[in-house]
Amino acid sequence: MKSRVVSLGLILALISLTMLPSIGRAAVPVGAPAGLQIPINFTSADGAFAGVFTLSQFVARNGQLAAVGTLTGTVTNATGQTVGAVARNMTLSLINISATCDVLHLELGPLDLNLLGLVVHLDKIVLDIDAQSGPGNLLGNLLCAVTNLLNSGGPLSQLVNLLNQILGILG
Repeated sequence: MKSRVVSLGLILALISLTMLPSIGRAAVPVGAPAGLQIPINFTSADGAFAGVFTLSQFVARNGQLAAVGTLTGTVTNATGQTVGAVARNMTLSLINISATCDVLHLELGPLDLNLLGLVVHLDKIVLDIDAQSGPGNLLGNLLCAVTNLLNSGGPLSQLVNLLNQILGILG
């Protein structure tokens, strides 16, 4: 979990630097929203960003795990002068979940056939069909979605629920 938080911090810092030209002089809100506070500090030759990402919840968006929160902070130039402030709500895709869904599991015991004197003996037969979901796996994504129709969204929604419960305990 700690490496995910560090990864999230790096992602936020990089996103904030790509937004430098479009940052206005908006004031940072006084009352920070409730949630897990993740400090974001980034320095480059052109300047620096110092702020906080307030993680408010996890959601499932387009089959991916995403973090929803607010990024607040200040941007300074290379001389240390404040050139802008950031206060924006963000939804960040964290990881791409790819999973295997059980589509069919069929086990047949030993089978003996006698076809007019021709004896056929089959030993135990096991047939497993799994669907692999993930980017580019159209049929796997479709079959996983169908098999999870009655599971409240399947493993991703369960992961989102668990992460939000943990976030509620931490925040």
